[in-house]
Amino acid sequence: MAWHAEPLVGFDLETTGTDPLEARIVTASIVGYHGGRVSRQRDWLADPGIRIPEQASAIHGISTERAAAEGRPVREVADEIAETLTGYWKQGVPVVAYNASFDLTLLAAELRRHGLPSLEERLGGAAIGPVVDPYTIDRAVDRYRRGKRTLEAVCGEYGVVLEAAHQAAADALAAVRVAVAIAERHPQVAALDPAALHERQIGWYRAWAEDFQAFLRRKGDAEAVVDSTWPLRSAVAVAG
Repeated sequence: MAWHAEPLVGFDLETTGTDPLEARIVTASIVGYHGGRVSRQRDWLADPGIRIPEQASAIHGISTERAAAEGRPVREVADEIAETLTGYWKQGVPVVAYNASFDLTLLAAELRRHGLPSLEERLGGAAIGPVVDPYTIDRAVDRYRRGKRTLEAVCGEYGVVLEAAHQAAADALAAVRVAVAIAERHPQVAALDPAALHERQIGWYRAWAEDFQAFLRRKGDAEAVVDSTWPLRSAVAVAG
């Protein structure tokens, strides 16, 4: 049976900012999916320990005051998220995350910041995965399609309903449904086993990053550097 018909786990973070090495977790969701429906779900609200910028609150709806009053310490939340994700990987269940290098790098940075075991340490030194990133896959298999590649836009392309954008549970579920829809549209993606698909995404992401870096340099930014590592960015991977 193809990987997209087997159990999958969606993962999403909503955060304080856009730099995964500096931003902090605000909300998170891990959603089990099988047979076209949610099989289980776990959600978190964290107190990130810093002020949540108004721009971030406007996107996900969580204020600094609410996070401080209702959220749990981010150290505990990061630890539980990491344990849950690595638990699925130990069972061989793929983790689906849209733009996975952002969410997983941010989680890895939080673990390091709080002196917690890394994802790899929790896996006995093994590399993380398998990871399925619909953002990376879609960009590779439909490279020349015009338009945005946001989760909302890609949901529209594949006929996936996104009921509450920038809510962690809704985004995590939508990511899984988009991954399934991509596999159904592109047989070459469905034919890969999860480990092979993970490796293929490493190459796809590297090729995109190198092309984008070259584009930026042609446009006049001679020192532009686009991190080409996936699913963990090199800064955190090396430090970890």
